Amino acid sequence: MNIKNNKRWIYIAMPVFFLWFFGQIEKLGISVIQTNPDFLSDLGITGDNAKIGFLTFIFFVAYAISSFFWGFFIDKFGARLTAIIGVTIWSLTMIMAGMSTTYEMFMITRIILGIGEGMMIPVCGKFIASWFNKNEVGRAQASWVSGNYAGPAVGAIFISLIIVSLSWQATFYILAGLNILIIIPMLIFLTRDKPEDHRGLREEELGYIREVGSLGKKESEKSFTQDFRYWIVWFGMMMAAFLFFGISIWLPTYLTQAKNFDTELMTGLTSLSWLFALGFVISCGYLADKTKRPSLIATILFISCAVLLAISIISPFAIVSGIGLGLAMGTMGGVFHLSNLFIVKYSTKETAGRAAGLMGFTNIFGGFASYVMGWIRDLSNGDFGPSLTLLIVLALFGFIAYLFTIKTELNEVRQLKLNNDDSSSIQAHTQ
Repeated sequence: MNIKNNKRWIYIAMPVFFLWFFGQIEKLGISVIQTNPDFLSDLGITGDNAKIGFLTFIFFVAYAISSFFWGFFIDKFGARLTAIIGVTIWSLTMIMAGMSTTYEMFMITRIILGIGEGMMIPVCGKFIASWFNKNEVGRAQASWVSGNYAGPAVGAIFISLIIVSLSWQATFYILAGLNILIIIPMLIFLTRDKPEDHRGLREEELGYIREVGSLGKKESEKSFTQDFRYWIVWFGMMMAAFLFFGISIWLPTYLTQAKNFDTELMTGLTSLSWLFALGFVISCGYLADKTKRPSLIATILFISCAVLLAISIISPFAIVSGIGLGLAMGTMGGVFHLSNLFIVKYSTKETAGRAAGLMGFTNIFGGFASYVMGWIRDLSNGDFGPSLTLLIVLALFGFIAYLFTIKTELNEVRQLKLNNDDSSSIQAHTQ
């Protein structure tokens, strides 16, 4: 199809990318901001790792709980309106965060931000389920997953520069302005809930979107909650959320305080870690499409994460430990991408919002990770070793869970190959 019949990539994929690009900077920029002495001093939390970790914990509690309820709201009122409301909430919250003068006030802004951002996963799941052909779901998912990791990779440098040049408060004001000037106009003028509602879409492109993508009646009636593999993916997402956010939130602090990296090197390695995650997303998406074995790939990613974490603990070289942690974080980025492919696979256009919302609830464990790791570090007199050991155990739990999906997936691949062989044989006879 030519560019005139590929408008869905402009109308949906581009706004979704920027939604996640800026959303993730706002969500995870706190990992860089919390290394700033002025920020810690202004809020009165210098040296209190449990309180620092609690800021992310309370955000993810609000994020996860609201994500579940946003799913129902989206299925009823549409992804477009939900996204506009959510981004408006973020923008106001960013301004409030910059004005915060106490720990309690700042904590309230993190709760409200979590509520606003809770719509992100179900919104994108709904948009993609409605706007893209089933055969291109992997590429469509990559549009928002790329923003998911590109945002923090750029954001780590962006936020560090703003703090050095201006102040930690300025980061929140600037992010609020970017939301208002870029994301909200995109959502208003480019997106629609259904491709049929968009005047800029040609009949040929609409026909392609609906071709093959519609499910048969029997499959439509089957609830995603009745597929045991959905719940294995859900459990895997719990483990991945704890691992990913536990590493990403504490990585800058680990590098500066445990490994004595200066600000420039910390910023560079933090940004590189997010690029590792983006690399895993791209490669895992390609391999999943190529091999049709996403569950096997997720199994390998979990065991790889455990090995990399072990290397980070035992290595006597600071740079090796830092890169090991960055790569471990990257493997969980790959798991996140595969999990979102599973959401589309196990749900329908009608239930995509709820399936994604329920999956998004697992992010609450990312919040637990930031608080628990800070609490364990306080108990260990600042040592990160026990926290990293806990992460290894959870990576092994994820590995074991996905082992139960491999046999079913292998049988599906074999059946697909037989069906393709039969189709080729029939075509050969008719010719």
